[in-house]
Amino acid sequence: MGKVSCSLTVYFEDPFWVGVFEVVENEKVSASRVLFGAEPKDYEVFELILRKYTGLHFSPAVATAVRALGKNPKRIQREVRKQTSATGIGTRSQQAIKLQQEQNKQIRKTRSREQKEAEETRAFELKQQKKKEKHRGH
Repeated sequence: MGKVSCSLTVYFEDPFWVGVFEVVENEKVSASRVLFGAEPKDYEVFELILRKYTGLHFSPAVATAVRALGKNPKRIQREVRKQTSATGIGTRSQQAIKLQQEQNKQIRKTRSREQKEAEETRAFELKQQKKKEKHRGH
């Protein structure tokens, strides 16, 4: 069984606060995006993790290179500072979320296309029926 790591990045994306969960498992990353309204408090983030983590919809997994973190505490502190100072989310996470959005978009398009075709065939059948009723007695 491989190593699994999960991280949560909270940042401000005008006009909302956004949280991105990144799960790295078997050298593949998947991500989920959560919108907060106002700036979330620590207890709100903790409650989200405890209560709603299992209900999150993660994007399909995208292959990534996984690095082993060093044990040097100063290096870890530097990396944490770099992550907190950088705005936005990791490019792999962005790709994973974009892939999920594209899949949802394709599903919506096919569903709306099917509904449109069904409506057109129904309208055509109704027109044909009215046409037959008009010429029935002649």
